[in-house]
Amino acid sequence: MSEQDDIAGLVRAVRARVPMDAAQLLSREPPERIAEVFAELPQILAGHIKAYLPPELRSHVSHSYADVIEHTVGEIMEPALAVLPQDATVQQAIDFLRSHETPRQITYMYVTDAQSRLVGLVVIRDLLLAGPDETLKHVMLPEPFALTPEMDLAEADKAAIHRHYPVYPVVDTDMHVIGIVRGWRLFERQAIEISAQSGQMVGVDKEERLYTAIWPAFKMRHPWLQVNLLTAFIAGFVVSLFEGTITQIVALAAFLPILAGQSGNTGCQALAITLRGMTLGDLNHFPVRKLITKELILGAMNGVLTGIVAGLAMYWTAGGNPQEAVMLGIVILLAMTGACMASGLFGVLVPLTLKRFGADPCTASSIFLTTGTDIAGMGLMLALATMLVL
Repeated sequence: MSEQDDIAGLVRAVRARVPMDAAQLLSREPPERIAEVFAELPQILAGHIKAYLPPELRSHVSHSYADVIEHTVGEIMEPALAVLPQDATVQQAIDFLRSHETPRQITYMYVTDAQSRLVGLVVIRDLLLAGPDETLKHVMLPEPFALTPEMDLAEADKAAIHRHYPVYPVVDTDMHVIGIVRGWRLFERQAIEISAQSGQMVGVDKEERLYTAIWPAFKMRHPWLQVNLLTAFIAGFVVSLFEGTITQIVALAAFLPILAGQSGNTGCQALAITLRGMTLGDLNHFPVRKLITKELILGAMNGVLTGIVAGLAMYWTAGGNPQEAVMLGIVILLAMTGACMASGLFGVLVPLTLKRFGADPCTASSIFLTTGTDIAGMGLMLALATMLVL
């Protein structure tokens, strides 16, 4: 077999596999051969496969393949394998399947009209149950849901979340089928996006992985730590305004981290629910005002119950003057309730505000949330102590 035939066979084998498996197959080949195979592949497919290649092999492949539109459907699109005209018969469609190089990769057959516009799709089961002389027009499911290559991947995720189709057609502005997107690719990306949220909330970039080198990881993380330091100074300044109160009532100092931790956890719960709703598209159908009301009520309920326990602990800690101990217990109860309500409010508003200003709502949300809850909680407790006790 000639070298050219060998390359052609490898190209066919790569086309028959999903990008991850194709990359695994190519990783066994020398870099020169990988470059030759990529030269024979559609640019979008090559870009998908390159993303799964080991880093040391990517440099041998032209960078143009990686320059597929980022964060859009076009980035994960694959070639459409079965597009037939609506006047084709069932028997012709079956013959097409049998003669295809990779029939197992075909889930649906897409049906087009005389202008090559997508008008329907045929499920293989329906094809087998239909008569051989029936046309695809009478067997197809009309007006199938389709994506566009320019659609943002986050929007595609939301559009697909309630459909659960194994494959989605991709069409251009004239409804011509230009590719497909497999459902597992969308849900894989959605799983990665959701798993990245916990890291993004504390300033860890979603591009960082376990194998990310030290210097790139440092550059991704450190700027947000500087932002966190600045916001911590703001919270510290608020506490310093009540230095006289803390000096006279030393027991308050012991309860500052308790209040901060409790309200911070409450805020993180609200933040996690809000981010999940934004990712899954739930907020498109659930009013923000209703979500804020819900989190305020939950914050009040949690604050009262934890505030009672914390208030009793303050009463026991303060000892000495019973009247002052009771007032301090009330201060802790009120502060805990108010702080938990405020943290629930911040948990909703922080990501929505970041999104409103065009920023990623996940990025460092926890840093801004912590600042807001610390200022609100500590400031409220010290202000109440100043007014009610002193």
